[in-house]
Amino acid sequence: MSINSSYRIDLMLIAFLLTFCLNAQTGEQKALEAKRERLQKEIKEINRLLFAERKEKGDIIDQMEALDKKINVRQELIRLTNQQSNLLNRQISVNIRSISKLREDLKLLKEDYARLIQKSYRNKAQNNRLMFLLSSENFYQALKRLQYMKQYAQHRKRQGESIATKTAQLTELNKDLVEQRKVKEQLLVENRNAKNTLSKEIASQKELLTSIRQNEARYTAAIDKKRREARKIDREIERLIKSAIVTTNKKTGNTSTRTFALTPEAKIVATNFSANKGKLIWPVEKGIKSQGYGLYKDKLYPGIEHRNNGVTITTDKGSKARAIFEGEVIAILSVPGGSRGVQIKHGNYISTYYNLSKLYVKKGDKVTAKEVLGDIYTSRFDGSTKLKFYLYRDSNRLNPEEWIYQL
Repeated sequence: MSINSSYRIDLMLIAFLLTFCLNAQTGEQKALEAKRERLQKEIKEINRLLFAERKEKGDIIDQMEALDKKINVRQELIRLTNQQSNLLNRQISVNIRSISKLREDLKLLKEDYARLIQKSYRNKAQNNRLMFLLSSENFYQALKRLQYMKQYAQHRKRQGESIATKTAQLTELNKDLVEQRKVKEQLLVENRNAKNTLSKEIASQKELLTSIRQNEARYTAAIDKKRREARKIDREIERLIKSAIVTTNKKTGNTSTRTFALTPEAKIVATNFSANKGKLIWPVEKGIKSQGYGLYKDKLYPGIEHRNNGVTITTDKGSKARAIFEGEVIAILSVPGGSRGVQIKHGNYISTYYNLSKLYVKKGDKVTAKEVLGDIYTSRFDGSTKLKFYLYRDSNRLNPEEWIYQL
């Protein structure tokens, strides 16, 4: 193998590796940017839905939870922006090395090309090409000389094309480098602003904590009230599910009080529902998850744990609850001293939509995905509009965050 051929292969290998690394980093950068945009949108929704209208009227626990949620999202945004900035640093370093290597390659190519032109000029001046062929001792030598002349001309052409290609690559990399530095500077500015805002939010949280400590009796009373309300809702949801299981199973002679005896049609619905785990639509058209599923520690008194057997979604005033999947309305909830709700059976899965002020469906109705079930109640006390959403399989609780898309 000639030195030139080996040199070209090395260049191609380097170019391939650089392209592969840049493409991989570009894909990672796009994924990070998509996450960052989601977090920025979530912060806007938190401000709009949890802070803009409620001001100081809201329940002190709700205020604390809302502020804590915003701080957590803001911290995640800062971490993500740092990741993007670090990734850009790596991309910039790769580009700088690539530019340096391309400049070196370009210099060598131009020097080589200049030597070829000089040699070609000398050959043209000293020996006419035709004379060069005619002076051959035999036909075979003349043919070899003709092939040499063609190869020489092709080599010159390739060298010229390589110079043009490398020059274009160099120009493009320089443009990318300028753009990357602009993006990095923008990220740094956004991060500085986010950190300043975070400092203010943490200061507000400290003020609220001080206020709570000065009114501890009011805080603990609010906690007890929320717990009692949650227990009442949980008990009623589970009572209605068990009642539906017993009623459904009586028709088939099944005596189970814990699981539904499924008809072939119900099995199909259940299978389809299960296949959509993580892809089910939100029970509202738009909103934010203001409280997640499961146990979480009290912000002021970490020794106290709270439980949420569903998720709480805060949305706009006038918003409506909608079915997450096709199914049948098996119960209407009406908790004494509380709001109303709807339970829908999807095979042996049950979704519950609670805190509704007006219903558009009744027991026995068949519903489709996105069908409106009712208006979500807006609190007269703090102006918040919250849907409490629960998910069960038979009589077993499920985490809705694992089933609803990006919840």
